[in-house]
Amino acid sequence: MNAHTIETRTHGRYLVSWRPEATALVVGFHGYGENAVLHLEALERVVADRPARIVSIQGLNCFYTKANRVVAGWMTSEDRELAIADNLAYVSAVVAEVEREYGRAERVVYAGFSQGVAMAYRAAAFIPRRCDGLILLAGDVPPDVAPHASALPATLLGRGTTDEWYTSEKASRDVRTLGEAGVNLTEHVFTGGHVWEATFVARAGVFLDERLA
Repeated sequence: MNAHTIETRTHGRYLVSWRPEATALVVGFHGYGENAVLHLEALERVVADRPARIVSIQGLNCFYTKANRVVAGWMTSEDRELAIADNLAYVSAVVAEVEREYGRAERVVYAGFSQGVAMAYRAAAFIPRRCDGLILLAGDVPPDVAPHASALPATLLGRGTTDEWYTSEKASRDVRTLGEAGVNLTEHVFTGGHVWEATFVARAGVFLDERLA
């Protein structure tokens, strides 16, 4: 058996929280088994009444839950490098289209939760559009980004003390990697698990204020 791949055209889904007074753009990536709607709701808690338009991008790999709800994931280990390239092209196209339709933003911040953290890191490191900040919750630095970490902007890294996936060991490794690369890093640890916990939401809002100043 010989395995082959072929490039094909597909369509991705993204949601925009339209705000006419917005001068900034917050682009978000949901976790595995979530969707753009859930992530938009989380980011709306962070942005609140700040002058930032929110774009919630849904992963290209959609599937049904047992409850018959459409959710998505960003990639698997199969054909990993091709999936990374596809996802970066997809995100870059979304950002370009949003700015074409609504106007170019003065500031761009990427935000990710769980599996979406890797996408936020990659967008900041590899998409040729200035990124002014990263809001990251419960996900680690992907291996393809680690060698390029010095290019990352100011970063807020959050995790819960009882998170069984993004453990303190993983977080410590990431803090070391980012610190050695000279990234302006703020770590926020809260009591809780793999969730958008209230104190992190509040800290992310302050972080966003700092980026928009």
